[in-house]
Amino acid sequence: MNTQKLSRRSAVAATLLGLCGLAFAQAGAPVRVGSSLALTGPLSATAQIHKLVGEIYVEQANKRGGWLGRPIEWVVKDDQSKPDLARTLYEQLVTADKVDLLMGPYATGAILSAMGVAQRYNKVLVHHTLGIPALAKYELQFPAWSLGSEPATTVPNTVFDALAAGPKPPKTVAVVTSKFPSIQFMTAGAREVMKKRGLNEVLFLEWDFGNRDFGPIANRIKDANPDFVWVGAIGLDGNLLLDAMKKIDYAPPQHFYLYPSPGPLVSLPEAKNALSVTIFEEQAPFTANTGAAEFVKLYRERATKAGFADPSVETQAAASYTAWQILEAGVVATKSLDDKKIGDWIKANKVDTLQGKLRFNGTGNFGDDLMRVKQVQNGHWVVVWPKEVTSGGAKLLAP
Repeated sequence: MNTQKLSRRSAVAATLLGLCGLAFAQAGAPVRVGSSLALTGPLSATAQIHKLVGEIYVEQANKRGGWLGRPIEWVVKDDQSKPDLARTLYEQLVTADKVDLLMGPYATGAILSAMGVAQRYNKVLVHHTLGIPALAKYELQFPAWSLGSEPATTVPNTVFDALAAGPKPPKTVAVVTSKFPSIQFMTAGAREVMKKRGLNEVLFLEWDFGNRDFGPIANRIKDANPDFVWVGAIGLDGNLLLDAMKKIDYAPPQHFYLYPSPGPLVSLPEAKNALSVTIFEEQAPFTANTGAAEFVKLYRERATKAGFADPSVETQAAASYTAWQILEAGVVATKSLDDKKIGDWIKANKVDTLQGKLRFNGTGNFGDDLMRVKQVQNGHWVVVWPKEVTSGGAKLLAP
């Protein structure tokens, strides 16, 4: 037989064997990852981001061959923005659905509920949006949102450092905030930071989580006439407050929103020059980090198709993607679905992520505070502080 023909047949046979091997591996029982998200209720606008990110990541991972040669199946349930329901759903995921691994839900209350269940069953819980690190007592919980172990001090200091270096440092501040636990916590820390910096608090107001009537709050802010407004916002709070301000013909001179739904906020003309915090934006140097370029492209395509107000990757999407990167790193490194082995590995190693290399050997398994300050400029979020992570010489704009 012709040697060249034999060589070709051997090559074809080897290829077919390889494909059969891959098909065999992928035909195994899937690795089931369970979680809940606030797909309905007041937190749903932001939770939809986490749902889309999870779908993208699972699809990417399965194209790479899944985990341990097995396809990944994401079992996600709607906790309706209710922490108590999240607790019940995570119980179901572990006991009835018998998932292999857990992924955290969106928002601090739901995460703490899920964490209690994870602790009961000794399951690893990687989570992406816990705002009160001191409440995370469980040894197998790991944060994907890099705000450090004392964000109530470090995050406000970063914000006020940016303002102090800007063109018009404020002297008077109005503080208005949701009573949502992590928001209250961060805002309380901000008030202490303001006092130590010698800023004059001219107004302090709180509202119940889920409030939709911001007219009275807008009027009080206008009457206080502050240089700067700190808004302890979550989800669409910022949009509703800005709409209420517009109705009374008032525009805050400088304004900050803690955890808004980034797309809906940036789309408002009234949000011009608004500030917020971020761990990632679609710009250098962030886009050079592990997995960033491909994810940014995919997310933009899918978010545009889904009709999101802003299809760019920022804090929420980045934290969510990072959580999946952390969990996958633990599975791949240990070649196991054993929660204890995965947890021990994560604590002992740095993980390459969308945010850079993350460590989990600090207080409560938290690492560094990587929060940055961004501003709405020309209808886009732009990182303006600190200088080493700005792009193209971006600076904080004056009111």
